[in-house]
Parts: sequence; structure tokens; C-alpha cells
Amino acid sequence: MSLTAILLVLASTFTHAGWNLLSKGRGHQRLLFHRMLLIAVLAGLVPAGWSEWTARSLELHAWLCVLGAGSFCGLYFYFLARGYESSDFTVVYPVARALPVLLVGLGELGLGRVPTGPGWVGMALVASGCILVPLRSLGDFGLDRYFNRSNLWMLLTALGTVGYTLLDKSASAHVAPGPGSAFRYGYVFFAVSYLVYAAVARPEGSDEEKARVGWRLPAAAACLNFGGYGLVLWAYQLSENAGYVVAFRQFSIVLGVVMGFVLFREKGIAIRLGAVAVIAAGLVVIALWGG
Repeated sequence: MSLTAILLVLASTFTHAGWNLLSKGRGHQRLLFHRMLLIAVLAGLVPAGWSEWTARSLELHAWLCVLGAGSFCGLYFYFLARGYESSDFTVVYPVARALPVLLVGLGELGLGRVPTGPGWVGMALVASGCILVPLRSLGDFGLDRYFNRSNLWMLLTALGTVGYTLLDKSASAHVAPGPGSAFRYGYVFFAVSYLVYAAVARPEGSDEEKARVGWRLPAAAACLNFGGYGLVLWAYQLSENAGYVVAFRQFSIVLGVVMGFVLFREKGIAIRLGAVAVIAAGLVVIALWGG
């Protein structure tokens, strides 16, 4: 993996953690996500539309996949907003990032595809970290920490991630190679996400909420969100082993949780940082040796 690819992935971890921290910090996540997606869709409408009209790089299969994937992503943003509204950032962010990997692994197991030895170790580490991260101390253990509405939103967020990831993977073989095609696909993906999100969330908000969220914060979140998406796409093109890119991306979990404690003064720093370290280690093991 080249130094350029490593720097691109590390930069993307900052952008990913950044837009999530911005989203949590101001509150009113459903309204903020709506404006974030709207800004991105309007900003890219003319260049993406004209580019695809002239290039025609997306095949029918890719169009079908991106419509489905975008729908899953729209639901993902809605569930993530509800998760942030109902629980601490230092719980929602790492679980929402890690749980999809565990769910995909369990799905593969259900299809008879047995993980490798390191794969089992990585899945066990991720599961252990996800069990620990909702706690504020070891004495805080109780069923109410796991069977509640916040955890339901996190599970649904993870399922949304699994849905759009699998469809994106299917579409990748039917999209012309090159960054231009990837970004055109990405634009359609987020445009569909916006339409589904707007229909489900209906984030009208009061005048006070609209004034508090404003437009600058959603615009900054949109730049970080979609800029990070482009950085990862670029890194994939420069790296021969996609597993290395996936592994390096897990640094965003540690970075996001550390910044979450600094910014939001949430409780449980000792056990949650330990849990996040376990989750990140498990994801790295899966990415590098679990295949």
C-alpha cells in the first residue's frame, strides 16, 4: 500500500469522524441530515447530470443496484439520526461502524461460508467490544443497556449499511473503471438517498430548530461526507489490496470516540475507549486476515 493511499485513507477517517461529530454536536439531526443531503444533491446536479449524459457509463444493472443502494442509504441516515437523538455519540458511532461487519460475517456463516481462524477471532473481538461500549462502568451491566430503543436504531443503521454495501459491491462490476464513473455512480447514490430520506424523515422542524441548525453546518458536513467518499474511492484505485484500505479506515472509530469524549464530555471514558480499541482491533484482523 503506497504512502499516498495511506494518507488518503487517514484523511478520510478525519472527514468521516468530522461530519458525524458535527451532526451530533448541534442537535436536531434529522433536519441537519436533510440539509446536508440537499446541499450535496443540488451542488452536484449539473456536473453529474451532464457528465453521465455524455459518458453513459452506468449499465442497466448498475442503475438497478444504485436505486436499491441509495434507498438503503436513505434509511441508514434516518436510523443514524434517530440513534444520535437517543444515545451518546461514543456509543452510537462505534457500534454503527462496526456492527455491519459482524452482521455480514454472520450472514456468510448462515450461507455455509465458514470464516477462517483469524476471521473468528476478529468477529469475537468486534462482538465483545459492541457488548462493552454501551456501558459506563463494569458495574453498569444490565439488560436495559441492550434491550432499548437506542440499540434498535443502531441495529437498523447497521442493516442499512449492509444493504447498500452489498448492492454497491454487485454494481462495481458494471460501472466503467475510473474516478469519473465512480463519482457519477456516487452522485446518483446520494440523490436517491436524499429522496428516500426526505420521504421517511419529514424533517420540517420549528423556526427555532431551523435557525439553530442553519445552513453552514450542513454545508460543512456535506463537504466532509462526500469529500471523504471520494478520498476512499481514490485510495481503492491506488491500493492492490482493498483489505488494507478497510483496515486503515477503522482508525475513524478511535478518532471519533476520542473526540466525542473531548467535545461532549460523555461518561464512561475508560470502559468505552477500551471497548473501541477492541472493536478496531477486531475489524483490522477481519480486513487483513479474515478472508
